[in-house]
Amino acid sequence: MERVAFGLTLPFYNSTPPYHPHKRYPEAQFDATSKTYNFPYELLRKLFFEIGFDKENFNTPKWNPFKEIINPGEKIVINPNFVLSYHPLGKDLFSIITHPSIIRIIIDYVFIALKGDGEIIVADAPQMDCNWNELMNALKIDSIQEFYKKEFNFEIKCIDLRNFELIDNRKKAYFENRRKLPGDPLGNLIINLGKNSEFYGLPSENYYGADLNREETIKHHRGEIQEYCLSKTILSADTVIFVPKMKVHKKVGVTLNIKGLVGINTNKNYLIHYRVGTPDEGGDQLPSNRPKYDNLMIKIQRFLYDKALAKMSKTGDFIYKVALFGYNTFIKPFKKVSESTITVDSGNWYGNDSAWRMAADLAKIIFFADANGNLHKTKIRKMFCIIDGIVGGENVGPLLPDENYSGTMVIGSNPFAVDIIATRLMGFDYKKIKQFKILENEKWNFNIRSHKDIEVYFNGQIIEGEQFFEYLNKNRVFAYKPHPGWIGMLEV
Repeated sequence: MERVAFGLTLPFYNSTPPYHPHKRYPEAQFDATSKTYNFPYELLRKLFFEIGFDKENFNTPKWNPFKEIINPGEKIVINPNFVLSYHPLGKDLFSIITHPSIIRIIIDYVFIALKGDGEIIVADAPQMDCNWNELMNALKIDSIQEFYKKEFNFEIKCIDLRNFELIDNRKKAYFENRRKLPGDPLGNLIINLGKNSEFYGLPSENYYGADLNREETIKHHRGEIQEYCLSKTILSADTVIFVPKMKVHKKVGVTLNIKGLVGINTNKNYLIHYRVGTPDEGGDQLPSNRPKYDNLMIKIQRFLYDKALAKMSKTGDFIYKVALFGYNTFIKPFKKVSESTITVDSGNWYGNDSAWRMAADLAKIIFFADANGNLHKTKIRKMFCIIDGIVGGENVGPLLPDENYSGTMVIGSNPFAVDIIATRLMGFDYKKIKQFKILENEKWNFNIRSHKDIEVYFNGQIIEGEQFFEYLNKNRVFAYKPHPGWIGMLEV
């Protein structure tokens, strides 16, 4: 049985860097405290205890909750959700990304387990329109780094795994608006899943990835070539601790640990997001029942992306800008593409049959691929998951969400088990979400097939997964609003 614990607290973060606990705990390696009450710190300690981590030493100087998965001298990578550096609608940024105070708690307990000997690395690959400097300014991770350097002479690394970002992240991804980045200091590893990929056997000519150049995406996904470009820093870690945000998602329903694996990829254009066209055209970009005018405009836009912007040249940018000016000046004032079409375009609806396959492929890699990219039959990597649901994201998620003040955290060692419980807490049926279908495939042993293989730890109680789901069928905990393209398709 897989153990998952969750708890409830007030939906407030400690927003005072470097995010100390509000009181001195017996196991703490430092005396510093914060004047701001740290609700998540208190909750996570409680969850570590309830799930059974070093229970006999709880509330003593010897307490070391991570001692079963972390040893001195190891390299530990913390992988949060750093997808964007601002909320495009001016709402709470921390309904989109992991709050830094959660990262601070994890660092404190990883440091205890390492006994001061080893590496702690915070690493993620945000979207191209995330400005890293703007993100770091919002997170104040440097305050945590400075505290650990001064207090323990210990270096906390924080790494941007991407190979480029937009210079002006409020503007389009033009060729001239791109800046190269150093990327993962250890480099990239290309892993070919071949026939083991969920995309094997599908036609590839209409694939669309994360960027404008579809040819690059198609090049890495055709026939027995099903390649992903992964971070060596992530794959070479002794333990990876995933810290996703509790959010709904426009392409896969929810984004928690499994969909969050997008952040371990250094080149996201290897990731298939959808297939161009409607289902009756062999695609899943948007539903077939769209107005003819909308379909025409979408196809013209796609043509311009492929023939102009995808060329990554000043000439291509110029052609697109001229076409865009003509549309905005002479067409848009008189007839617009409907908002309902814009909302579901780019595979942002329940009919997306591509993005879940990408998430399932990444799950195979993180469970079964070693540091050299070789696939094994059994799990080869130590992992732990902590979902930040203190403030979650609902409605137009994952990038334009409304805040959901859940006041919760969900933890466990198995990403699928943690995601199943979190999904149900959000008010959704995980069986209606395709990324979980991989659990039914007996070829892959993720140590879990369904919620019946989970024990839930809550408020001092141990509840079997089936009993827990029966209880939630009668008593809702949270009621997250799905993305508009998913309404009525994943709720319990």
